[in-house]
Amino acid sequence: QVQLVESGGGLVQAGGSLRLSCAVSGRTFTTYAMGWFRQAPGKKREFVAVISASGGNTDYADSVKGRFTISRDNTKNTVYLQMISLKPEDTADYYCAAEASIYYSSTPTRALDYDYWGQGTQVTVSS
Repeated sequence: QVQLVESGGGLVQAGGSLRLSCAVSGRTFTTYAMGWFRQAPGKKREFVAVISASGGNTDYADSVKGRFTISRDNTKNTVYLQMISLKPEDTADYYCAAEASIYYSSTPTRALDYDYWGQGTQVTVSS
């Protein structure tokens, strides 16, 4: 019943910026920790960023710290990933995910912790 739809992916040059969006259906968005994961060709899915249900806590993969910012807008049931200073190694399919948890402040980083997933959006960064 809960559905997530990503958008905003595309092709950018190294050093460029992109903002991904994930719209979440339902009336319980504010109870979900929201995460972004990515999967590059031939590689495993990896954690990128997470924001707690409260919005007060965030965590990032070391590879994107200082370049990516996750945020959420509860009035729109949407989570965002602002990406700047993009590198070719950021090229991947990006997925948003929702974790239903009683812990309002939690910031899960494991894919197995998440309950709902979007279809993904492609990000390609050229040299």
